[in-house]
Amino acid sequence: MISATTMAGIGRLAGTVAISLLALAAAQAQPAAAPAPAATMAPVEPEEPFTHKLPEWSPHWGFVRGGWESGGTRIWNGDTGKMVGLVSTGRWSDLALDPKRRFIYVSESIWTKVNRGTRQDMISVYDSVNMALVTEIPLPGRLIIGTMKNNFVISDDGKTGFVYDFSPASSVIVVDLEKRKVGQVVELPGCASLVPVTGIGFSALCSDGTIATVTVGPKTSTVSHSQPFFKAAEDGVFDFFTYDRTKGEIVTLTYTGLLRTVKLGAAPTIGDAWSIQAAAGVRPGDTRPLDINWFPGGRAATTLHRATGMLYVLMHRGEYWTQKADGEEIWVVNMATRKVVKRVPLKKPIGNIEVTQDAKPLIFLSGDGGVVQVMDAATYEIKHDIERGGGGMIVVPDVD
Repeated sequence: MISATTMAGIGRLAGTVAISLLALAAAQAQPAAAPAPAATMAPVEPEEPFTHKLPEWSPHWGFVRGGWESGGTRIWNGDTGKMVGLVSTGRWSDLALDPKRRFIYVSESIWTKVNRGTRQDMISVYDSVNMALVTEIPLPGRLIIGTMKNNFVISDDGKTGFVYDFSPASSVIVVDLEKRKVGQVVELPGCASLVPVTGIGFSALCSDGTIATVTVGPKTSTVSHSQPFFKAAEDGVFDFFTYDRTKGEIVTLTYTGLLRTVKLGAAPTIGDAWSIQAAAGVRPGDTRPLDINWFPGGRAATTLHRATGMLYVLMHRGEYWTQKADGEEIWVVNMATRKVVKRVPLKKPIGNIEVTQDAKPLIFLSGDGGVVQVMDAATYEIKHDIERGGGGMIVVPDVD
């Protein structure tokens, strides 16, 4: 027997089915909707490669290498904090600027299969306006290391390049940058860290404590040595010494903090050594283990403003043999009075410092993590703090 309730439910279900069938029939009876119009595609214009031209070079530009693992050298405008260009520099390369601002030179080593294959050593020459590759000058070798200022230097007239080589012993490749070819290779055992010497050739620091002077001739060269003036095994000299081309001098600095001026020439004149710590009223540095003091340190920790004779040195608290530690302060040394006239605390550890050579100089700073800072050399105010700006070695254009 079927109850009344069940019969009512069956009736409601039948009604629902009937309504659904009627709705389906009505939908099928209506005409089909017109298809939506196809989307109109914008015309595709072919891409054309181009290169921006650099504006007129400014003495306030800083060429900042990428860190150890990142390639490229970024050109930063210190006035605006903006990047104006990028130079292709690989990990195993050194960059130098033509003093006349005609070219950018990169001494580099590459392999046909990135990290293996056929090795090629060369100087790549780039135009200073449109950044285009002008030519490549093949080299017979070079020391496979990058970001070292004094491994690749250019004569003050821009005509000759000197490339440090180490295969199998120390030598220097003399390159005619006008004829774009190698002139000669000068054997220089036990010496490195190059500096041009006007009218003569170049000089280099040597492990026996001397400075070698190489007189470059048309086909051969002669090498002479000064008397020893430092002991590498006891208190080594940093390889990032500063060069004053207007005076023909370099300023050297030892790991303990001894400063010395060397007048370059056929017979270099060696100045006396004096302590940067004593110049600041601090106890001089020494080599005793665990003796905490202020010491110089960094990858390129000194720079000189030629016109004022102010030497800027990165200093840190530590013990002897911490010469690679980043700077915590900048010590500003008046080279004429041999006094530290200013100590500038840094908010971030800094390993590289460079100062522009104009009348209103800027100080470029770089360190780990790609930090790049631009500081006013008069007020020591940070004008720009650039994240991921480079972090490596810094080069600034010369001034006339």
